[in-house]
Amino acid sequence: MTHHVILGAGPAGVIAAETIRKHAPHDTITLVGDEPDAPYSRMAIPYLLIGNIEEQGTYLRKSATHFDDLRITQVKAKATRVDAAGKTVHLDNGQSMAFDKLLIATGSHPVRPPITGMDLPGVHPCWTLEDARAIQALAKPGARVLQMGAGFIGCIIMEALAARGVKLSVVEMGDRMVPRMMGPVAGGMIRDWCEAKGVQVFTGTKVEAISQGAEKGLLGKLASAVGLGSDEAGGPLQVRLSNGQTVEADLVISATGVRPAIGFLKDSGITCLQGVLTDQHLQTNVPGIYAAGDCAEAFDMVSGKTIVSAIQPNAAEQARVAALNMLGQKTQLKGVTQINVLDTLGLISTSFGNWEGVADGQSAVLTDKAVGRHLSLQFKDDVMIGCNSVGWTEHVGVMRGLVEGQVRLGDWKDRLMHDPTKLMDAYLDCAQGQGRWSGAQDARRR
Repeated sequence: MTHHVILGAGPAGVIAAETIRKHAPHDTITLVGDEPDAPYSRMAIPYLLIGNIEEQGTYLRKSATHFDDLRITQVKAKATRVDAAGKTVHLDNGQSMAFDKLLIATGSHPVRPPITGMDLPGVHPCWTLEDARAIQALAKPGARVLQMGAGFIGCIIMEALAARGVKLSVVEMGDRMVPRMMGPVAGGMIRDWCEAKGVQVFTGTKVEAISQGAEKGLLGKLASAVGLGSDEAGGPLQVRLSNGQTVEADLVISATGVRPAIGFLKDSGITCLQGVLTDQHLQTNVPGIYAAGDCAEAFDMVSGKTIVSAIQPNAAEQARVAALNMLGQKTQLKGVTQINVLDTLGLISTSFGNWEGVADGQSAVLTDKAVGRHLSLQFKDDVMIGCNSVGWTEHVGVMRGLVEGQVRLGDWKDRLMHDPTKLMDAYLDCAQGQGRWSGAQDARRR
């Protein structure tokens, strides 16, 4: 009987465990997660902060007996070391666990910036349910909240904070908002939108230090009231910025990015670059050891290189493919690509594939700041290799389909260069005829 050990109880780990159980009813499955809560989705935390769901709404599976019913053993611990040669995982609870097949699905962890004051009460990341509880207690209507980071995750958090009625400031060290998803024009449009909605935005700015005033302010009162601090809790947080300003805040949220949680693999013999390097079967360089989700580095068919694509749909598909291969069912990952659809205070923006373009490529750009719309298409030869948009909700599925399907556009490339809005016509004429994308009806509805 094969023992499958899965490190990580997020979406990738859970889907992999369920896939293995479906196809191997008698194998042993152990799911290792390092948080005390039931397996949950981090992407649901903003909805929890908004108040749309309770904590149970973040759970990946609603039944309290789901994993027991599937005979999936859960272990609440953190992996500290993997002995690949000895097929053993060492955990922080002192336990060592032998495995026949191993899946690394440990996801990501927040980047902690090296800033003085990060340990002060009232300074939190927004990554776990524990973080969400602390933020809920402090982000009351009227509270002054400063958020470090205006990337993709930061903008999602910002949406939730704004819904809570706080007075919000955002500090982004890049020269624009969402710098890894948008160019200067698009990022500037998102900033203008946020400022019009009452958010104070600092771009090209760093937080240099955080300190706490002597007099008790809203932070101290709230902390005492909810048991997060003592009656001696200090005054408002003083956040010193690189532009010379100091901003007072009752709560500081760090959303300065994430990186794969793979430090425990040091000296394991498992090859890691940015993430755990995998082949088209999600297997690492060590036979029998696989990786999936935000910690995995897999092949991107658009850019032609390996990337970490930390989005839940990719994690789910990687988990399914990895699980089948762990069972000996040869299954190939079709590839990953960069996919982002973002709602920033009601402004929809998207980014697919190589949105920055390539040196020998061509681009078509249409911008109408008066109505808040921007569309950028990037081509290499007659293939659209990337695109992004702001305030342009038409044919989002078509944009993704053309990029992921690597559809040859022929004469349509030149037509789109003159009029980028003809995406649907190009899609219908080219993609269906080449059989490269089967979701025509679904795309048409988008």
